[in-house]
Amino acid sequence: MDTRLLRMFCVVARVGSLVAASRVLHLTASALSHGLKSLEAQLGCRLFERTGKKLLLNQAGEQLLAQIQAPLAALDAAQESLKRLGKWGQTRLRIGASASACQYIIPGIIRELKKASPGVQLQVESGDTPQLVTLIQQNRIDLALGVAPENNAGLDIRPVFKDELLFAFAPSHRWATAHTLPREELRTQPFILYQRSSLTAQLVDQYFRDLDLEPSTIMEIANIEAIKELVKLNLGVAILAPWTVQKEVARGTLCMRPLGAKPLRRQWALVSLAGRRWNLAEETFSRLCRTVAASFRMDRRDLPQPAGK
Repeated sequence: MDTRLLRMFCVVARVGSLVAASRVLHLTASALSHGLKSLEAQLGCRLFERTGKKLLLNQAGEQLLAQIQAPLAALDAAQESLKRLGKWGQTRLRIGASASACQYIIPGIIRELKKASPGVQLQVESGDTPQLVTLIQQNRIDLALGVAPENNAGLDIRPVFKDELLFAFAPSHRWATAHTLPREELRTQPFILYQRSSLTAQLVDQYFRDLDLEPSTIMEIANIEAIKELVKLNLGVAILAPWTVQKEVARGTLCMRPLGAKPLRRQWALVSLAGRRWNLAEETFSRLCRTVAASFRMDRRDLPQPAGK
């Protein structure tokens, strides 16, 4: 059935005459009459009882009206939604982020994003960069915040911030007062590291290979909070970014120091499919990522300085 004819029918049913309906629809009464006759011919039955100039629904008309009102309302809502979409851009934001970013960075971004765009629909997926790239390629997310992948074929990589990985250890650990860290200390020290499938673990491995060192690993954990709790108990040393432990460092429950003279830095980026146009919500998300990251401790320069320095 022609939805245009169905809308004519609904208006005539509501106002009860062709003349009144013509004023509502800005059509001639003759055009409406032809439209109703065409609809009745399609359905094979009459829909109105004509009493003078009045048109009253018969049983078939009442049944048709009851069954088409909800679908027509749904079509109107869909049309209006698409009009808003065309005017303002997408209001859906599907993002992915590493577990650490989801815990420490994303909450602040979402809070500000909701203030700027209250109607945005958010979907957040957590995973390491290789997993997030797969989700992007499968069109399950639109943007991913994580350590920049080396293989960027078919991807758009937008740098967001850089951080430095540092040793994290308990205040009772001997490194808290040691002036230097001998190579043998690094070789025999028990480490509690993030899972090796992550890009961060690969960067750490490469860093120590370049130094011709192979640290002793006692545990691999995929949860930074769990790593921090084990380190607080002085069960090992971790390698973390300052922004993931800045509260603990401020409270004095964890200490940090550089890995060595040569810093180990990571490039964080927003990843999307190459050639894809970003909408307003995504551009706002990108800006907020930089703003939130700027408030965090990122490298050795942000470490608390000992008294007297």
